[in-house]
Amino acid sequence: MAGKYKAVALAFAAVLIGAAPAMAQQVGTATAVNPSSEGTRPGGSTTTLTVGARVLHKERIHTSPTGSVQLLFLDKSTLSIAPNTSLVIDEFVYDPASGSGHMLTKLAQGTLQYVGGQLSHQGAVTIQMPVAVIGIRGGIGIFSQGPNGAQAINLNGKQIIQNGGGTVNTITGFMSIIPNWNTPPGPPFRIPPDLIIHNINILSSKFNQDGGVPGLNNLNTAGLQPPWPWLPTNTGENDALQIIIQSTQRGTQPTPRPVNTDSSIRLR
Repeated sequence: MAGKYKAVALAFAAVLIGAAPAMAQQVGTATAVNPSSEGTRPGGSTTTLTVGARVLHKERIHTSPTGSVQLLFLDKSTLSIAPNTSLVIDEFVYDPASGSGHMLTKLAQGTLQYVGGQLSHQGAVTIQMPVAVIGIRGGIGIFSQGPNGAQAINLNGKQIIQNGGGTVNTITGFMSIIPNWNTPPGPPFRIPPDLIIHNINILSSKFNQDGGVPGLNNLNTAGLQPPWPWLPTNTGENDALQIIIQSTQRGTQPTPRPVNTDSSIRLR
């Protein structure tokens, strides 16, 4: 009889192990998607992201040369992911009752913009790149990793940039360049206005793209566009920063939609 119960227990355990990828924790939702953006779930296949898709713990996100996606997480933080970007939501733990937890995103290549939520207010958010590990408190930051190193742009809050060569802290309006893991992060300097413009361009939807929401590209956005060209002044930088913040706020406004628990229509 004991052998029979043991066999049943082992069979039940095998069922649970086999179902583990399907039970992976949801950590966020895709709120805007331009083709083509893909997600690879832990232990699963690669699928094309659509608006409303569930984002899971350990999920890999990849965007094509024309793709971009915005993710809204449970702590109300967002990631805006530019074309030609590859990253992993490596860790995300959040307790809504206490507001505590931590988040780790690994950026392999490309550009992302992080807008802080509850976790970043506690300094519990980390962006890891091949050349550095960056702790965030605040805040809004843009991070880029390419073949010649990385950039860490601090639009709001505090950043601690660490690698094998040393540590650098940046504050709002400053950035650092990190050439490789063994070279200390470069000294902070003011963010050039033309770099802000560049990042706005690559993080924004392109002409005729609607973020996965039909009709969105017909919205009147004239009120969000400052006089062109922006001048290399504090006013120009502030205008650019406001565009980033307002665009993110628009992209993460909750839209009433039917509740559907069938994940097969969320990720195709």
